Amino acid sequence: MSFKIAIIGAGSVGFTKKLFTDILCVPEFKDIEFALTDVSAHNLEMIKAILDRIVEANGLPTRVTATTDRRKALEGARYVISCVRVGGLEAYADDIRIPLKYGIDQCVGDTICAGGILYGQRNIPVILDFCKDIREVAETNAKFLNYANPMAMNTWAAIEYGKVDTVGLCHGVQHGAEQIAEVLGAKSRQELDYVCSGINHQTWFIDLRLNGREIGKDELVAAFEAHPVYSRQEKLRIDVLKRFGVYSTESNGHLSEYLPWYRKRPDEITRWIDMSDWIHGETGGYLRYSTETRNWFETEYPQFLEAASKPIDPEKRSNEHASHILEALETNRVYRGHFNVRNNGVITNLPQDAIIESPGFVDRFGINMAAGITLPEACAATCIASINVQRMSVHAAISGDIDLLKLAVLHDPLVGAVSTPEEVWQMVDEMVVAQAAWLPQYAHAVPAARERLSTSGVKTREWAGAARRSVRSIEELRAEKAALKQAG
Repeated sequence: MSFKIAIIGAGSVGFTKKLFTDILCVPEFKDIEFALTDVSAHNLEMIKAILDRIVEANGLPTRVTATTDRRKALEGARYVISCVRVGGLEAYADDIRIPLKYGIDQCVGDTICAGGILYGQRNIPVILDFCKDIREVAETNAKFLNYANPMAMNTWAAIEYGKVDTVGLCHGVQHGAEQIAEVLGAKSRQELDYVCSGINHQTWFIDLRLNGREIGKDELVAAFEAHPVYSRQEKLRIDVLKRFGVYSTESNGHLSEYLPWYRKRPDEITRWIDMSDWIHGETGGYLRYSTETRNWFETEYPQFLEAASKPIDPEKRSNEHASHILEALETNRVYRGHFNVRNNGVITNLPQDAIIESPGFVDRFGINMAAGITLPEACAATCIASINVQRMSVHAAISGDIDLLKLAVLHDPLVGAVSTPEEVWQMVDEMVVAQAAWLPQYAHAVPAARERLSTSGVKTREWAGAARRSVRSIEELRAEKAALKQAG
């Protein structure tokens, strides 16, 4: 087979390498072309060198090109994969820093909450540019695979406004299933069968079977509470399991941001989170992790390049959906996964226009969703609250309506639990002014926002958050990795 895959945001070096090696685990795909594109020529140079080394080490005919000219990369592409972070870590830092001034403590801030909503405002205009290029220069009926957050908002905009065949992909379901299999004592992941449904980052394991035996709430709660690690790291997640009756896909830190109950008071935050790793609830945890990862990669790049000389091992193919979807579409080997698509009746008690994440099957006819799923009422209620925020956020990003943007932020569950309307109005003004370089649709609103900020009487505070850790130096990271290696 010979076709072209374009990867936008290919400068996400580690993730691009994973997607690349996964796809090349499919024997029929060795003669395809990968076209890499990114706004950073430096990152493109690094990732191309790594992928070229993989191709050379494995004796493959695979072609790899790299360009900062996105349209050139998309020309003739059958598949387009996006893993962009619009605004980079600079804008992301404001997603965390500014809401903290108003008492809003986020662990990740990339899905909803104040940070996720502004992240969507930066992404959506760029997503629509991608879609325009795909329609104009990619292969007819090219498929757009979006890995970038905020997943639901980006996918919603691409489908409703970009008019491109789009699917959103995430790995939260797979990671949650791995946890469940472990606590239940499964010898392999294949022993666990499950139906997981909802919206991205609020997906729920509504049916669990271990070797054909149905697993109920009480058994699952007992298994998690008996686990020596998860019982500490996933306290909030286990509490939600007890109250809702089903387990959530999302980590302790992620899940805490989407609910109005666990992060609204500093003393409550420290009660529910765990500081052993960022993902369990640390303030700005993902920002710190991303910063350290970038610094580590820049410093240790020669080691990454050397590691690329190893043979590709199909046994180590990851459970990221992209390679499996492409394999199913191109070879007709059926794949079952969980995909982000427009609802259209798939989940009976969520809005039709929402972007849901739910089970589906892929073959040469495309992605076919399992329809007629009904969520438990508490899960549906939680999802609908987020969907309403996502809908307003998408429409605000398209129209450049700053008042609608403020209403979207006001209706966010955690923001509403922490902040007053006056605080929300000022916070959004401050974020729009700070991020104006990445928000062209709000250019007309920036002068008035800046004027309001100069006369506003809403008080803020400089606050690091309830559980903040400093970014570690390269030396500290090296020492930690050496200690872990020695202990292991």
